[in-house]
Amino acid sequence: MSDNQQAITEDQWHRAALIWDYHQMHHRSRPVDVAIGLGSHDLGVATWSVELYRVGLFSTLVFTGGNSPTTAKVFPRGEAVHFREHAIDLGVPAEAILLEPDAGNTGQNITLSRQVLAAAGIHPTTVLLVSKPYMERRSFATARKLWPDVEILCASEPLELDDYVKSIGDEKLVLDMLVGDLQRVIEYPKLGFTIEQEVPEDVHAAYESLIRDGFTSRLIAS
Repeated sequence: MSDNQQAITEDQWHRAALIWDYHQMHHRSRPVDVAIGLGSHDLGVATWSVELYRVGLFSTLVFTGGNSPTTAKVFPRGEAVHFREHAIDLGVPAEAILLEPDAGNTGQNITLSRQVLAAAGIHPTTVLLVSKPYMERRSFATARKLWPDVEILCASEPLELDDYVKSIGDEKLVLDMLVGDLQRVIEYPKLGFTIEQEVPEDVHAAYESLIRDGFTSRLIAS
Protein backbone atom coordinates (compact mmCIF):
# COMPACT_ATOMS: atom_id res chain seq x y z
CA MET A 1 0.00 0.00 0.00
CA SER A 2 1.44 3.39 -0.96
CA ASP A 3 1.80 6.17 1.58
CA ASN A 4 -1.13 8.16 0.20
CA GLN A 5 -3.60 5.28 0.34
CA GLN A 6 -6.13 5.02 3.13
CA ALA A 7 -5.50 2.25 5.64
CA ILE A 8 -8.41 -0.19 5.68
CA THR A 9 -9.64 -1.30 9.09
CA GLU A 10 -10.76 -4.83 9.92
CA ASP A 11 -14.34 -3.64 10.27
CA GLN A 12 -14.22 -1.95 6.87
CA TRP A 13 -12.89 -5.17 5.33
CA HIS A 14 -15.80 -7.08 6.86
CA ARG A 15 -18.32 -4.62 5.46
CA ALA A 16 -16.63 -4.68 2.05
CA ALA A 17 -16.75 -8.49 2.03
CA LEU A 18 -20.54 -8.40 2.53
CA ILE A 19 -20.88 -6.16 -0.51
CA TRP A 20 -18.39 -8.25 -2.51
CA ASP A 21 -20.45 -11.38 -1.91
CA TYR A 22 -23.71 -9.60 -2.73
CA HIS A 23 -22.39 -8.39 -6.07
CA GLN A 24 -21.83 -11.98 -7.20
CA MET A 25 -24.83 -13.91 -8.49
CA HIS A 26 -23.43 -17.35 -7.60
CA HIS A 27 -24.78 -18.88 -10.79
CA ARG A 28 -23.74 -22.42 -11.61
CA SER A 29 -21.91 -22.39 -14.94
CA ARG A 30 -23.35 -24.60 -17.66
CA PRO A 31 -23.34 -24.70 -21.47
CA VAL A 32 -24.89 -21.64 -23.14
CA ASP A 33 -25.40 -20.41 -26.68
CA VAL A 34 -22.92 -17.54 -26.42
CA ALA A 35 -20.76 -15.70 -23.90
CA ILE A 36 -20.14 -11.96 -23.69
CA GLY A 37 -16.95 -10.70 -22.06
CA LEU A 38 -17.63 -7.22 -20.69
CA GLY A 39 -14.80 -4.78 -21.25
CA SER A 40 -13.18 -3.03 -18.28
CA HIS A 41 -9.79 -2.29 -16.76
CA ASP A 42 -9.55 -5.95 -15.65
CA LEU A 43 -7.88 -8.29 -18.18
CA GLY A 44 -8.91 -11.15 -15.89
CA VAL A 45 -12.32 -10.98 -17.60
CA ALA A 46 -10.68 -12.10 -20.84
CA THR A 47 -8.58 -14.74 -19.09
CA TRP A 48 -11.60 -16.26 -17.37
CA SER A 49 -13.60 -16.16 -20.60
CA VAL A 50 -10.85 -18.28 -22.17
CA GLU A 51 -11.01 -20.80 -19.31
CA LEU A 52 -14.77 -21.17 -19.76
CA TYR A 53 -14.35 -21.54 -23.53
CA ARG A 54 -11.75 -24.28 -22.99
CA VAL A 55 -14.13 -26.36 -20.89
CA GLY A 56 -16.74 -26.18 -23.64
CA LEU A 57 -19.40 -23.93 -22.15
CA PHE A 58 -19.84 -22.02 -25.43
CA SER A 59 -18.49 -21.88 -28.96
CA THR A 60 -19.02 -18.18 -29.64
CA LEU A 61 -17.52 -15.39 -27.54
CA VAL A 62 -18.18 -11.67 -27.90
CA PHE A 63 -15.79 -9.13 -26.42
CA THR A 64 -17.39 -5.73 -25.96
CA GLY A 65 -16.05 -2.34 -24.94
CA GLY A 66 -14.43 0.78 -26.32
CA ASN A 67 -12.54 3.07 -23.97
CA SER A 68 -13.18 4.94 -20.77
CA PRO A 69 -11.01 7.37 -18.80
CA THR A 70 -9.82 4.46 -16.62
CA THR A 71 -8.88 2.15 -19.52
CA ALA A 72 -7.61 4.41 -22.30
CA LYS A 73 -3.99 4.26 -21.15
CA VAL A 74 -4.05 0.54 -20.36
CA PHE A 75 -5.94 -0.53 -23.50
CA PRO A 76 -5.28 2.24 -26.05
CA ARG A 77 -6.90 0.33 -28.93
CA GLY A 78 -10.03 -0.33 -26.86
CA GLU A 79 -11.02 -2.86 -24.23
CA ALA A 80 -12.59 -5.40 -26.57
CA VAL A 81 -9.68 -5.29 -29.01
CA HIS A 82 -7.14 -5.99 -26.28
CA PHE A 83 -9.34 -8.68 -24.69
CA ARG A 84 -9.65 -10.40 -28.08
CA GLU A 85 -5.90 -10.30 -28.64
CA HIS A 86 -5.31 -11.74 -25.17
CA ALA A 87 -7.79 -14.57 -25.78
CA ILE A 88 -6.19 -15.42 -29.11
CA ASP A 89 -2.75 -15.43 -27.45
CA LEU A 90 -4.17 -17.96 -24.98
CA GLY A 91 -5.36 -20.22 -27.78
CA VAL A 92 -8.94 -19.29 -28.60
CA PRO A 93 -9.46 -19.46 -32.40
CA ALA A 94 -9.98 -16.01 -33.89
CA GLU A 95 -13.08 -17.23 -35.70
CA ALA A 96 -14.73 -18.03 -32.35
CA ILE A 97 -14.58 -14.39 -31.25
CA LEU A 98 -16.87 -11.55 -32.31
CA LEU A 99 -15.81 -7.97 -31.62
CA GLU A 100 -17.93 -5.08 -30.37
CA PRO A 101 -15.49 -2.15 -30.07
CA ASP A 102 -17.72 0.83 -29.34
CA ALA A 103 -19.67 0.36 -26.09
CA GLY A 104 -19.06 2.98 -23.43
CA ASN A 105 -21.27 1.61 -20.65
CA THR A 106 -22.93 -1.62 -19.56
CA GLY A 107 -26.18 -0.90 -21.36
CA GLN A 108 -24.29 -0.40 -24.59
CA ASN A 109 -22.29 -3.57 -23.89
CA ILE A 110 -25.53 -5.52 -23.96
CA THR A 111 -27.34 -3.67 -26.75
CA LEU A 112 -24.40 -3.49 -29.16
CA SER A 113 -23.30 -7.09 -28.49
CA ARG A 114 -26.83 -8.19 -29.29
CA GLN A 115 -26.59 -6.32 -32.59
CA VAL A 116 -23.22 -7.89 -33.41
CA LEU A 117 -24.62 -11.36 -32.75
CA ALA A 118 -27.70 -10.68 -34.87
CA ALA A 119 -25.52 -9.46 -37.72
CA ALA A 120 -23.67 -12.78 -37.52
CA GLY A 121 -26.97 -14.66 -37.69
CA ILE A 122 -26.82 -15.68 -34.03
CA HIS A 123 -29.98 -15.34 -31.94
CA PRO A 124 -29.21 -16.93 -28.56
CA THR A 125 -31.65 -18.08 -25.94
CA THR A 126 -28.98 -18.43 -23.22
CA VAL A 127 -26.19 -15.90 -22.64
CA LEU A 128 -23.29 -16.02 -20.20
CA LEU A 129 -21.99 -12.62 -19.08
CA VAL A 130 -18.36 -12.67 -17.97
CA SER A 131 -17.41 -9.64 -15.90
CA LYS A 132 -15.36 -8.39 -12.99
CA PRO A 133 -16.48 -10.19 -9.80
CA TYR A 134 -18.13 -7.12 -8.32
CA MET A 135 -19.99 -6.31 -11.55
CA GLU A 136 -21.98 -9.54 -11.88
CA ARG A 137 -25.18 -8.27 -10.29
CA ARG A 138 -25.26 -4.97 -12.16
CA SER A 139 -24.56 -6.65 -15.51
CA PHE A 140 -27.29 -9.22 -14.77
CA ALA A 141 -29.81 -6.51 -13.88
CA THR A 142 -28.90 -4.54 -17.00
CA ALA A 143 -29.21 -7.52 -19.33
CA ARG A 144 -32.53 -8.60 -17.82
CA LYS A 145 -33.87 -5.10 -18.50
CA LEU A 146 -32.56 -4.77 -22.06
CA TRP A 147 -32.73 -8.39 -23.24
CA PRO A 148 -35.62 -9.94 -21.30
CA ASP A 149 -36.31 -12.80 -23.69
CA VAL A 150 -33.00 -14.60 -23.07
CA GLU A 151 -31.79 -16.47 -20.01
CA ILE A 152 -28.88 -14.62 -18.43
CA LEU A 153 -26.14 -16.32 -16.44
CA CYS A 154 -23.14 -14.59 -14.89
CA ALA A 155 -19.55 -15.63 -14.27
CA SER A 156 -16.32 -14.06 -13.08
CA GLU A 157 -12.90 -15.11 -11.90
CA PRO A 158 -13.36 -17.18 -8.71
CA LEU A 159 -11.40 -14.82 -6.47
CA GLU A 160 -11.84 -13.85 -2.84
CA LEU A 161 -11.82 -10.14 -2.05
CA ASP A 162 -8.28 -10.25 -0.68
CA ASP A 163 -6.97 -11.93 -3.82
CA TYR A 164 -8.77 -9.47 -6.07
CA VAL A 165 -7.35 -6.53 -4.15
CA LYS A 166 -3.86 -7.97 -4.56
CA SER A 167 -4.43 -8.34 -8.31
CA ILE A 168 -5.48 -4.68 -8.59
CA GLY A 169 -2.92 -3.34 -6.12
CA ASP A 170 -5.05 -0.58 -4.59
CA GLU A 171 -7.22 -1.39 -1.57
CA LYS A 172 -9.00 1.97 -1.42
CA LEU A 173 -9.85 1.91 -5.11
CA VAL A 174 -11.40 -1.56 -4.91
CA LEU A 175 -13.58 -0.61 -1.95
CA ASP A 176 -14.59 2.57 -3.78
CA MET A 177 -15.60 0.44 -6.78
CA LEU A 178 -17.61 -1.97 -4.62
CA VAL A 179 -19.53 0.96 -3.16
CA GLY A 180 -19.97 2.64 -6.55
CA ASP A 181 -21.38 -0.46 -8.20
CA LEU A 182 -23.81 -1.02 -5.34
CA GLN A 183 -25.02 2.57 -5.71
CA ARG A 184 -25.74 1.81 -9.36
CA VAL A 185 -27.60 -1.39 -8.44
CA ILE A 186 -29.77 0.72 -6.13
CA GLU A 187 -30.25 3.81 -8.29
CA TYR A 188 -30.30 2.55 -11.89
CA PRO A 189 -33.76 0.90 -11.74
CA LYS A 190 -35.22 4.36 -11.01
CA LEU A 191 -33.64 5.60 -14.24
CA GLY A 192 -34.90 2.66 -16.29
CA PHE A 193 -31.41 1.23 -16.85
CA THR A 194 -31.81 -2.06 -14.92
CA ILE A 195 -34.33 -4.27 -13.18
CA GLU A 196 -34.78 -3.90 -9.43
CA GLN A 197 -32.56 -6.00 -7.17
CA GLU A 198 -33.35 -6.60 -3.51
CA VAL A 199 -30.55 -5.38 -1.24
CA PRO A 200 -30.37 -7.15 2.14
CA GLU A 201 -30.39 -4.90 5.20
CA ASP A 202 -26.87 -5.83 6.30
CA VAL A 203 -25.49 -5.13 2.83
CA HIS A 204 -27.25 -1.76 2.68
CA ALA A 205 -25.96 -0.86 6.13
CA ALA A 206 -22.42 -1.80 5.09
CA TYR A 207 -22.78 0.36 2.00
CA GLU A 208 -23.96 3.42 3.92
CA SER A 209 -21.22 2.95 6.50
CA LEU A 210 -18.46 2.79 3.89
CA ILE A 211 -19.82 5.94 2.27
CA ARG A 212 -19.60 7.70 5.64
CA ASP A 213 -16.02 6.44 5.90
CA GLY A 214 -15.12 8.14 2.63
CA PHE A 215 -15.14 5.34 0.05
CA THR A 216 -16.83 7.60 -2.45
CA SER A 217 -14.62 8.16 -5.49
CA ARG A 218 -16.80 5.98 -7.72
CA LEU A 219 -20.17 7.39 -6.66
CA ILE A 220 -22.41 9.14 -9.18
CA ALA A 221 -24.71 12.07 -8.40
CA SER A 222 -28.12 10.62 -7.50
